[in-house]
Amino acid sequence: MEQHPITKAIRIRTDQTNEMEHSSPLFLTSSFCYDDAEEMRATFADENDNNIYSRFSNPTVQEFTDRMVALEGAEAGFATSSGMSAVFASFMGLLKSGDHLLSCNAVFGSTHTVISKYLPKYGIAYSYINADASADEWAAAVKPNTKMIYIETPTNPGLDIIDLDLVSAVAKKNNIIFNVDNCFATPLGQRPILFGADLVVHSATKWIDGQGRVLGGIVVGKKELVKEIHAFCRSTGPSMSPFNAWVLSRSLETLDVRMERHAKNALYISNALENHAKISSLKYPFLPSHPQHNIALKQMQNGGGIVCFELKGGLQAGRDFLNNLKMLTLTANLGDTRSIASHPASTTHAKLTDEERLTVNITPGLIRISVGLEHQDDILNDIVQALENC
Repeated sequence: MEQHPITKAIRIRTDQTNEMEHSSPLFLTSSFCYDDAEEMRATFADENDNNIYSRFSNPTVQEFTDRMVALEGAEAGFATSSGMSAVFASFMGLLKSGDHLLSCNAVFGSTHTVISKYLPKYGIAYSYINADASADEWAAAVKPNTKMIYIETPTNPGLDIIDLDLVSAVAKKNNIIFNVDNCFATPLGQRPILFGADLVVHSATKWIDGQGRVLGGIVVGKKELVKEIHAFCRSTGPSMSPFNAWVLSRSLETLDVRMERHAKNALYISNALENHAKISSLKYPFLPSHPQHNIALKQMQNGGGIVCFELKGGLQAGRDFLNNLKMLTLTANLGDTRSIASHPASTTHAKLTDEERLTVNITPGLIRISVGLEHQDDILNDIVQALENC
């Protein structure tokens, strides 16, 4: 009987050892041994699936990968040392000099740096398109040498929702790889492959870990594409630590229940703050006021754990708000059990110009809240008192 992906994420595991352990063992080793020279030769010739070196493969890392593949409904995957190494590998494993990358303009700050500063050094051109572009605008942005479309949905930090069906149709018509960053939604909130994505990337550092402990990334998708990404990573070395994989694999066992609570808290906070006197606008995908609310309902199972709002007082109000918080944490992360507040204009997206930030709706007073697992009233009370004092 076919199991639900949530069950697979809990029950998929490495083979039990002679110790008959219930929790999966941790294979904290750099290399693996062979019984004889012939077995070693056959392994290096790719005639079997034996492990060679943990930069290439590792049983603990493979368990985490297999669980993520099951959750996303993918054919294969490869885990990396961080979310950004997963994003970079998804580009460099499949693009070459002379190719063109088409991306939504609202992307994470480091992703923007990779696309705009480093890809051109390898002869890979790029262009941006608005997150709310129409099907005709997406089609018009495709060039003869476009090899990949890359999007975030929801976007970081502005929570724009991009229609996966719409972009997928453009990619399929033009035989273009469709690559989706699913970090904000997680596989429990959205499964882009069901809507035509060829690749899905994650920063496992965020909701997947869920407790701010370890770094990790992963790319899942079509087997033939993941094979090329694996080959790139095998030689260049952005491999996931077995220890981090063990932690992340354990985290997947509670992802479903955690994201249910995160989303419930986030919706509660959004409803309570939407008409606050100090806030000029607030965005959360499952609020009817969100510009792409209908798209979110179509392709997302919940609204996720991120809420963003614009303070009427601008840049100084944003700083004052952060300084007045008593419980919420100020840190360079999201997706933690503990609620986190950040000011993107002065942190994650500070390297963008003022014009670039405004183009992707990162205004001076924008605040991003990663809603944690604390009691919803405690989260709300801290935000409200900080608003009243800024």
